Amino acid sequence: MADIRPFRAYRPAPGKEKEIAALPYDVYNRKEACEVVKRNPGSFLAIDRAETQFGPEVDTYAPEVYQKAHDMIQAWIAEGRFVQEDKPCYYLYEQVMDGRSQTGIVACASIDDYQNNVIKKHENTRADKEQDRINHVDICNMQTGPIFLAYRAGGKLREIIAKERAKAPVYDFVSDDGIAHRVWVVDDEAVIADIQNAFKEIPAVYIADGHHRCASAVKVGQKRRAENPAYTGAEEYNYFLSVLFPDEELKILDYNRFVKDLNGLSEKAFLGKVSECFEVSQNPDEDKPYAPKAKGEFGMYLDGTWYRLKAKKSILSDDPVEGLDVSVLQNHLLSTILGIGDPKTDHRIDFIGGIRGLKELERRCAEVPGSVAFSMYPTSIGELFSVADAGRLMPPKSTWFEPKLRSGLFLHELG
Repeated sequence: MADIRPFRAYRPAPGKEKEIAALPYDVYNRKEACEVVKRNPGSFLAIDRAETQFGPEVDTYAPEVYQKAHDMIQAWIAEGRFVQEDKPCYYLYEQVMDGRSQTGIVACASIDDYQNNVIKKHENTRADKEQDRINHVDICNMQTGPIFLAYRAGGKLREIIAKERAKAPVYDFVSDDGIAHRVWVVDDEAVIADIQNAFKEIPAVYIADGHHRCASAVKVGQKRRAENPAYTGAEEYNYFLSVLFPDEELKILDYNRFVKDLNGLSEKAFLGKVSECFEVSQNPDEDKPYAPKAKGEFGMYLDGTWYRLKAKKSILSDDPVEGLDVSVLQNHLLSTILGIGDPKTDHRIDFIGGIRGLKELERRCAEVPGSVAFSMYPTSIGELFSVADAGRLMPPKSTWFEPKLRSGLFLHELG
């Protein structure tokens, strides 16, 4: 069963929510983050990426950067930019993108559930990326970016969410990227109990996005347990900030591939090798990029032409990992033909989120003569669940979730 509990969030004072809400810290490089904060000094990105408050001579991961983030949070609270509930509550957070709505329950999940695999993972984490957020969370004494969790939709929670959404939201705004955001406070004791009990009947929840933030939050909790041997397990540091969405409302976008060369092959030789494992045909609609229509299909852009690739039955698999389209392409084309052995470290390959569109693949290929790009059919949320249930890991860059959760709308103080 999942231990999902209410908490006393710090959240933007009414009227401040649009100014404060920020995209996740890791979607920007340092230059981009500085530009965003320069345009909007009240963006929470100024705290999530506090190096924006220093000149380039100060390292992004310097101790004074994390201390600055701590000091800014406390200053913004003192200035009244944030308010805090009088008692633990749940919150509903709805996002609407291109007419599609997803509504999650904002709550705190248990680090014990993470360690006991009630909260299931599908991705490895890197120690260097973890350490940055460990420092940020520990020194700030706050979790500022929620973990994106998913659960198999059920009738009870669906019913509760529908009733609460019929009430007036505390926030209702559209961010500059066109995403609508609405937030409700769930403070009725009976409803709070119903939500908590409903999650106790759910055997597992899944990390959809935010593996590094999640691992970092857990390690901060473990560190504080070690520092406080008399801990009871009820302390706030035993829980981490999350938004839990029903699987039926989530959409995963394609995560496309761009390779800078043909590994020494001529175009003719390359196409010949590809045809050994894939049925290759030119896109009948020559003026448009080819977006795969079904699992096992791929688009390929080569020398100004879009092709449709269809995996032959001989390379398909029922294995939850080997059967993923990203695995099929990697194992039977990127690795064997183009020599991309480890896509995590090979500088010849780039990954392009589907939010940028297939024209971005054409643009990249135009910039690099002799390159090739592949459009993917999106991994499904069911495939993600199957991999996690099997205790396996997905290949790198298998999923791209949109819209992104905003930071700064909910802060969880560790106590």
